Amino acid sequence: MAWLLLFSALAVVSPQATAEEIAILAGLAVVQLAAPRLAALETPKARNILIAVKLGLGFLLIGVTGGILSSYYPILLLPVVSAATTLGPGGTALVTVLGAAAYLVFLPIAASFGYPLLPETLREAALRVLFLPLVSFLTYQMAAENREQARRAQRSADDLAEANRRLSEAEETVRRTERLAALGQLTAGLAHELRNPLGTIRASAEMLGKRVAGGDAVAAELTSYIEGEVDRANTLVGRFLDFARPLRLRKSGVDVNALADRAAEALVREKAGRAGRIHKNFDPTVKIVEADPDLLERVLVNLILNALEASPDEATVTVKTRQTAEAVEITVLDRGQGVAPEHREQIFNPFFTTKPTGVGLGLAISARIVGEHGGAIRVDSEPGRGAAFTVSLPAVES
Repeated sequence: MAWLLLFSALAVVSPQATAEEIAILAGLAVVQLAAPRLAALETPKARNILIAVKLGLGFLLIGVTGGILSSYYPILLLPVVSAATTLGPGGTALVTVLGAAAYLVFLPIAASFGYPLLPETLREAALRVLFLPLVSFLTYQMAAENREQARRAQRSADDLAEANRRLSEAEETVRRTERLAALGQLTAGLAHELRNPLGTIRASAEMLGKRVAGGDAVAAELTSYIEGEVDRANTLVGRFLDFARPLRLRKSGVDVNALADRAAEALVREKAGRAGRIHKNFDPTVKIVEADPDLLERVLVNLILNALEASPDEATVTVKTRQTAEAVEITVLDRGQGVAPEHREQIFNPFFTTKPTGVGLGLAISARIVGEHGGAIRVDSEPGRGAAFTVSLPAVES
C-alpha cells in the first residue's frame, strides 16, 4: 500500500504528467508490489529479472520526462537499492554502473539535439550520478550487517536449542540415576532377605523329595514344583542383585564389530531356529572403544534377544555399526510393533516391562552399563514399524 501511495503521489505532483509517464509509474508500482508477495519471484533468476525491469523502466521514465534534466533521476535508486539488498558485491557494482550509464547516456543525446552542455549542467549530472554508488555502498553495508546479525541470531538460537536439549537429557539422566540408586538400595536389601528363606525352602523340598521318593507320586510331583519355583525365584533374586551391585569395569580396547558379531553368533547358537533372522551390517571404519567386553557383550545380547522376541518369526533383525564424528554407534533394529510413545520415557526404568513374564531389568541394566562407559542408549520407534535401539560409545582417538 505504501508503494502504491508513493507512486500515485509522484504522478499527482508532476506538473504535466503524460500518459507515458503515468504508465511507467504504474509499471514500477506493480513491480514493487508484486516482488515480495509472489513466491515465484523469490528465486535468484527472478530477482535479477526484476532488477533489470526496474532499471529499464527508470531509464524510460527519465527519457520521457526531460532526459538529462528530468526530476525523476532518483528513480534509478530503486534497482540500485534492490541489487544492494539481494545481490553480492559484484552484482551490486554492476547494477550501479548500469544505473549511472543509463543516466549519463542522455548527455550525448541532449548534445545531438543541440542542447548546450554548460559546465553547470555537467556538474549537476556528475553530482546526480555520484549519489548512485554512495547509496549503493551504504545500502550494501547495512544489508550485509543485517545478514550477519541474522546469521549470528540463528547460530545463537541453534546453540540455545542444543543446550536445552542437552540440559533436558542431563536432567533426565539425573532423575534416572536417583531412581536407580533408590531402587538399587531397596532391591539389594530385599534380595538378601529373600535368599535365606529361599535356601531353606529349597533344602526342605529336597529332603522331602527323598523321603517320599518311593511313596506318594503326588507329593513327589509337588516337591519338584517347589524346587522349580524356588530356582526361578533364586534366578530373579540374582538379577536383582546384579542390578543393585556396583559395576566394576575391566576396560580394554574393544573392536565393536567383532563384539557385535560374537553376540549375534551366541544367540544364533542358542536360538538355532532363528539362525537366519540376524542380518549384520558392520562399518569397517569404526574406531576402537575403551570398554569392558563382557559387560558390553551382555548389553548387545540383551538388545538382540529383545529384538528377536519382538519380531515375527519370518522377520529379520538387523545389527549394524557406524562411525560418527564423535562416537561409535551400534544399532539393533527389530520388525515388531514398536514402542508406544507413552512408554519411551519409562522403557529404561527398572521393573518396567510390557512382556507378560518380564521382570523389567534387562534394559535398565543395559542403560546402566552403557552409562558407566560414558555412552548413551536411545530408542527410535514408530508404532507398528519396529524399533531401533542405538548404543553410542566414545571412540578412542588413536
